[in-house]
Amino acid sequence: MAQTLGIQRCIKGLIKMARKKITVTTDNSEWKAPKKRKPRKPMTEEQRAAASERLAKAREVRAEKNPDYGMAGIHKSLQNLPDDHQLHPKKVKVWIKTQKSLAASERAAVRQKVKGAEASLASHEGYIRNMQAYLRNGDWVDMFYGEHQQNKISSRCIALAYYWSGPRKGQPKRGVGTFYPDMGETYTQEMLEEDNGYERPKEDTVEQRSEGPVVRKKSKRSKAS
Repeated sequence: MAQTLGIQRCIKGLIKMARKKITVTTDNSEWKAPKKRKPRKPMTEEQRAAASERLAKAREVRAEKNPDYGMAGIHKSLQNLPDDHQLHPKKVKVWIKTQKSLAASERAAVRQKVKGAEASLASHEGYIRNMQAYLRNGDWVDMFYGEHQQNKISSRCIALAYYWSGPRKGQPKRGVGTFYPDMGETYTQEMLEEDNGYERPKEDTVEQRSEGPVVRKKSKRSKAS
């Protein structure tokens, strides 16, 4: 009973504290609501073109004053690449922007449960991560490149591997599409077929199926004697 009375008294004390009125000493009589900013009118095509020209000129002026302008977060090995380089940071930044736009549309398709949207979204997001890592560390790790991953990266052999057994023991291993410094060129499918002793026919003849209806031949059954 004593414990129950003690708990009830504590509850009553908490209720009294909650009901206690708090007087505010801050004077907010002179407070005024901030003015609402009027929405800007949409720019016309001429205004957008003029604004882009002004921004381009301003960037050129900043680049002349500061050679490292626009290279924040770019690896040192990429800062002095020629403008026509296939993997120039400026091009890669444009590709990232395009891929982010494509990824956003694929996310909407995933919410609509479109078939294949999840795989496409994963491809775009992975490509974006690889390009962002390239800008940070200077190493391109993706098998493709381009704004839409339309180009394939060609590999280069650094150290040759050799067959350790079999009829080709001691001969170097080759992979199609790989550049080998000892050959001075890229190893092709024709070279592989030549090394393996396979000759491709000059004219590949493909049997064409007749467009007419298929007619079954009736087989004569032997009469039972």
